[in-house]
Amino acid sequence: MDFVDEGLGHSSYLIDLGDGSAAVIDPPRFPTAHETLASRDGLRLAWTADTHSHADYVTGSPGLTARLGATFVAPAASRLDSPHDAVTDGQRVELGNGCWLIPVATPGHTLDHHSYLLECDGALIGLFSGGSLMVGAVGRTDLAGPDLAEPLAHQMFRSLRRFDELPDDLAVYPTHGAGSFCSAPGSTERTTTMGRERATNPLLSIASEDEFVDRLLGGFGTFPSYFLRLPELNRRGPTVFDAVPTLDRLSVDTVAEHVADGALVIDARPMADFGAGHIPGSFANTLRPVFASWIGWLIDPGRPLIFVLNDDHDRADVVRQCLDVGHENLLGELDGGIDAWATAGRPVAAIGVVDAHAMAATVVDVRQRNEYVNGHVPAADNVELGAVADMSSPTGQVTVMCGHGERAMTAASILTAAGDRQNEVSVFDGGPDTWSDATGLDLEVGA
Repeated sequence: MDFVDEGLGHSSYLIDLGDGSAAVIDPPRFPTAHETLASRDGLRLAWTADTHSHADYVTGSPGLTARLGATFVAPAASRLDSPHDAVTDGQRVELGNGCWLIPVATPGHTLDHHSYLLECDGALIGLFSGGSLMVGAVGRTDLAGPDLAEPLAHQMFRSLRRFDELPDDLAVYPTHGAGSFCSAPGSTERTTTMGRERATNPLLSIASEDEFVDRLLGGFGTFPSYFLRLPELNRRGPTVFDAVPTLDRLSVDTVAEHVADGALVIDARPMADFGAGHIPGSFANTLRPVFASWIGWLIDPGRPLIFVLNDDHDRADVVRQCLDVGHENLLGELDGGIDAWATAGRPVAAIGVVDAHAMAATVVDVRQRNEYVNGHVPAADNVELGAVADMSSPTGQVTVMCGHGERAMTAASILTAAGDRQNEVSVFDGGPDTWSDATGLDLEVGA
C-alpha cells in the first residue's frame, strides 16, 4: 500500500509480510495513516527502512522505533545517530515469512543512497528505488552542494546500471515523484515497472555516461533551502513525538508581545482574506498541501511562529506540515483570529487583489523558472518566490502574480513586511491563463 504526500511529492509504502507483521519504507514524520491501516488489518509494524538521509522531509523511522519497537533499517553510509540496523550492499535482511529486504548501493541522489529489493519465497516482488529511479525521471544530484553535483551524476549513471538485469515486470516504488523538488522533471504517476521505465524514461535510455550527466545536470531547477539542513537533522535523529502536538491559544496582547520579541506571524487564510486585512508584517501562506515547502524554504527554522487561522482550518495539519520540514518553535495561534486583533484596536494592513484590467505596468511573476518559460504575461519579470526576499525590489506600483495567486500573495507579504509599500504592491487574482482569457492576448513563451 502506498501513501502519498502531494505537497512534498513524497511516497511511502506499507508492506504486509503475511504473518501478522508489516514493514514501512521511507515513512513520513507522522505515519498516522500507516499505523491506522496496520491496526485495522491487525498488523504489527515490525520494520521500518529509509533509503537515504532525506532532504525534503523529516523521517518517521526513529519515531516508529521509539513508539512501537520497530527495527529501523538504514544504510551504514548514512552514519545515523538514531538506533538502527546499519546495512550494506547485498546484505540480506530477513523480515520473516520468507521475505527478505536486499539493499542495493545506489549513490547519486545522495552519497549514502541505497535502494531495496523485496524478495519473498525466492521471487522478486518489487524495487523500492527511493530517490534513484523514478517514474519517467531520476533523482537530482545537486542536493549535497554544487561541487558534488557532477560527480554524483556520474555515480547515478552507474547506479542505474545495477538495475539492468532486473525483470521487465518488476514493480518499482520510488520515494520521490510529482511535486517533489528532489527529482528531475518526470511523470505525475507514482509507481511503475522496470520494463516501462526502459521503454519510456528518457534518462534511463541514455547509453553514454557523459550524455546522461549533461542531460541530468541541465534539467535542474532551484530547490528549497531547507534541503541543505534536513539531511543532518535526519542523521542526528529528529525529536520524537507521540502524536501531533496541539497549538496553544494566544491572546491579542500575548501575540503582540511575541511579535515585538521577534516572532513571525504566519497567516494561513485564503489569499483574498489575507489581502482584505492582516496583521502588519505577517507572512501569507495559504494552508494547502505545499504549505510546508514554503515555510521551510522562506523562514529561518529557529524563528518562533504564531498562526492566524480561520475556524475551519485543520490545526493538526498546520502543525504536522511545519514539523515535517523541521520547524518546531510553534508558539500557538491567535485566539479569535484576525477579528479579535481588529476588535482590540490593533493595526490591520491590506494588499489589493486586482484583475487583468487593474494590473500595474510592472509585473513580477514569482513562479519557478520552468513555469515562466512555458508561458507568461509579456514583459513580466521572473523572480522565483524563493528569491523574492533577496531581490532588488522595483519602485512604484507593482503587481505580483503566480499560477493562482497564493504564491503571489506570499511574495507580496514579503515585499510589504516593512510597512512602507502597502499601497504600492498588488496581487493578480489568477495566473497567466486568467490574464490571457481576460485580455484576449497571447502569452509569451521562453525566457
